[in-house]
Amino acid sequence: MKKRLLVIITFALFINSYAQDSKTFLIDATRLQEVKKKILQKDKLTLQLIDSLKKQADALLNMKPVSVMDKAFSPVSGNKHDYMSQAPYFWYDSTKANGLPYIRKDGVRNPEIYKITDRTYLGRLENASRILSLAWYLTGEEKFAEKAAKLLHTWFLDEATKMNPHLEYGQAIPGINTGRGIGIIETIALIGIADAAGLLNGSKSWTTIDHQALQQWYSQYLNWLLTSKNGTDEHNAKNNHGTWYYAQVIDFALFTGDKQKARQLAEESKKRLDSQLTKEGKQPLELERTNGLGYSTMNLRGWFAVATLAEKTGVDLWNYKTTETVGLRTAFDWLMPYAIGEKKWEYQQISKYNKTDIYPLLLQAANKFKDDHYLNYSNEINKEDNDLLTALLYRN
Repeated sequence: MKKRLLVIITFALFINSYAQDSKTFLIDATRLQEVKKKILQKDKLTLQLIDSLKKQADALLNMKPVSVMDKAFSPVSGNKHDYMSQAPYFWYDSTKANGLPYIRKDGVRNPEIYKITDRTYLGRLENASRILSLAWYLTGEEKFAEKAAKLLHTWFLDEATKMNPHLEYGQAIPGINTGRGIGIIETIALIGIADAAGLLNGSKSWTTIDHQALQQWYSQYLNWLLTSKNGTDEHNAKNNHGTWYYAQVIDFALFTGDKQKARQLAEESKKRLDSQLTKEGKQPLELERTNGLGYSTMNLRGWFAVATLAEKTGVDLWNYKTTETVGLRTAFDWLMPYAIGEKKWEYQQISKYNKTDIYPLLLQAANKFKDDHYLNYSNEINKEDNDLLTALLYRN
């Protein structure tokens, strides 16, 4: 009895000692506490995952902080603090003397886009901050929090290197525009970064002042998303762009403490879902793309994120039924056989589809819809060895 009591007390101290104030919205905090409990219980698989996590985090300790100031180009504003990128599916027009305006080749990515580093570096920042913050949260080793804090300071807070909180120059098309609303989908990474900052609460390296400063940056960006022309254009987008817009604005409202705004946006998102699904659960706006399977999966990833965030506001999208009396489960069940290779895809998919893209959705579906057959399919894919964060955050 005394031994059991000691374990309970030790676990309580472990949970509260260095992460008591963590606040995440897409990451399930309860799940992380279960992981901590398994660490104390010396669960073999969990300890293996933690060991792998620490190795990845250790490798990131030497990562050079990234910034929007690192790019070799400047947007038309002349200010490198402004994020910029080029539209991925637009190419030089060889029939024109100067190649302008660029022409669209849907699904065919132009390697020119990588000459502008903002998008790539923002992705690196998300990956690094999530791994480092999780490593600190689950091990208590301050070196991981210190590195994550340095990376966040460089991108968001330090005057010399910070990004301005807007996306006026995202996904520009040479010869047509200097930026457009569609570029906003590139800041999906900010959702993961917000959770990373939430995990760092309680560490010595990420202070309350730091966190409040980051919340202020997100508040300014959220205001831009809700009021600017580019933001309004993306808000009105009917396809996956609209879905991921809602994922972002709901998350950022929660992160900045505006739960009322988050709930309003979550309720509003139901209309977007209504317009995207047929009675069979198909996503016609994604099916018309040259990579219809990939885009259908990506859009459902967005909706699973929106539904997860909406829960935090008291809005249930997991069980919501559209005007066609279908919901997220209908859409997922229609797509799943194609994604896992049971059925032959009947639409375009010009790029190779990796069925492991459906893996985290299978794990979430098993949990949210209380149906183990999704879990059985996930076992067949079994991406745990290759997707550490998915295994830690979703796998039982």
